[in-house]
Amino acid sequence: MKIGYARTSTLDQTAGLEAQRRELQAAGCEKVFEEQVSSVDHTKREKLAQALDYVRDGDTLTVAKLDRLARSTAHLLDLVETLETKGAALHVLDLNLDTSTSTGRLMLTVLGGIAQFEREIMLERQREGIAKAKAEGKYKGRKPTAQAKADDMRRLSAEGRTRKQIAEMLGVSERSVYRVFSAA
Repeated sequence: MKIGYARTSTLDQTAGLEAQRRELQAAGCEKVFEEQVSSVDHTKREKLAQALDYVRDGDTLTVAKLDRLARSTAHLLDLVETLETKGAALHVLDLNLDTSTSTGRLMLTVLGGIAQFEREIMLERQREGIAKAKAEGKYKGRKPTAQAKADDMRRLSAEGRTRKQIAEMLGVSERSVYRVFSAA
């Protein structure tokens, strides 16, 4: 059985999710797991976990693109190992890569390493650009949202609200609420 997995990083990437869904269905996937969540913290990818749990001996987990599945080579190889333990394989459509063959497993490892390298280089350039912009006084970062709500936090606290309630009501983290009160 072919099982599909589709993912986009944000909720506003609906076109990307729809495109992946079409590709997976065209490839013959009988069941598709979809989610809109960042891959940075892969522990929160519930649909991926469900797909891996659903896969059985002889099945193939299919993704449209490799970057939809994993951000690091280590995570990618862990996923492939999980699939192999269950007697399943991975198929990446845009690369026509299939881990049921030794060549496919080799290519997956090489391409996964290259993808991770590219991401690390991009992040390094981003950090360098931010540092340069800061040095030139052009980069201020985002405006601190919790500090802007400090007066509301104090008012709600005076009304007897807990730190957790204040955070939920104002749409900030509980840690931010504590930070505002500790600075006062």
